[in-house]
Amino acid sequence: MPSRAAALTVLILAAMVLGFAPILVRLSDAGPAAAGFWRFAFALPLLLLMTARPGGEGIGRPSKWMVLAGVMLVFDLGFWHYSIAFTSVANATTLTNLTPVVVTLVGWFVFRDRPKALFLVALAAAIAGAVTMSLGADGGQGSNPPLGDVFAAVTALWYAGYFIAVKGARDRHSAGRVMLWSTAIAAPGLLLAALLLGEQVLPGSWGGWAACAGLGLMHVVGQGGVAWSLGRLPAALTAVTVLIQPVVAALLGWLIFAETLTPVQAVGGVVVLAAIVLAQWSSAKKKGAEAEAAAPVL
Repeated sequence: MPSRAAALTVLILAAMVLGFAPILVRLSDAGPAAAGFWRFAFALPLLLLMTARPGGEGIGRPSKWMVLAGVMLVFDLGFWHYSIAFTSVANATTLTNLTPVVVTLVGWFVFRDRPKALFLVALAAAIAGAVTMSLGADGGQGSNPPLGDVFAAVTALWYAGYFIAVKGARDRHSAGRVMLWSTAIAAPGLLLAALLLGEQVLPGSWGGWAACAGLGLMHVVGQGGVAWSLGRLPAALTAVTVLIQPVVAALLGWLIFAETLTPVQAVGGVVVLAAIVLAQWSSAKKKGAEAEAAAPVL
């Protein structure tokens, strides 16, 4: 059984790998939805080999949760890739990471798991930070920054749905099988979206093909590492650690595309990340208190 330190190391490395996603999408030389399709197309052979290997769980059949995860992935990557095309890498990645807040809100309204007042403060701060990031853009960070920021924020909803669906599927199946079927179900959906939107489906250069192949490898290593670690670490710790992703993406955007953050955007980004950490800490603290209250008195 891997140690907690080993699982945390894998999670940190996986989050850093995922930070390359928006950069590779920009370099893919294909439409936003088409880039998502190629990400899945290149990832599927690797996922198939991992799942069908001797001693593995096997391919099996998709469950309802896996189908739902695949549908959520279509909207998740579709909206996010368009946000990357319209706004800065930093905004697109940071606003998408409002997902932990969305998941907790779903738990509140759907499952009647009322959050503490501290979480509501964190939620208000996260929204304020997101608005600050959007309004603080200098106008040279994408073809349509306001629309891109909206798409990035909406992506958080779809990714939250994917997160909940994967959690449901993981109760009975391995991370490999869940990733295989959700990816296989999502690929045709993104291809159809690319065709309907009139996108350039085939990358126009060898560099574009290399970027698409890199997206596939990143999907397997990054998402696979997060899924593997999620079975060995608390969900709250996992969600907070994955926030390394927007930091890495912002640094890469600065180095590769010369996307400098304005001071207002930087402040907004820090507020969003801090608020998400606070929200997760509040949620974890609440669950810890409930567990302690439910424990038998010895």
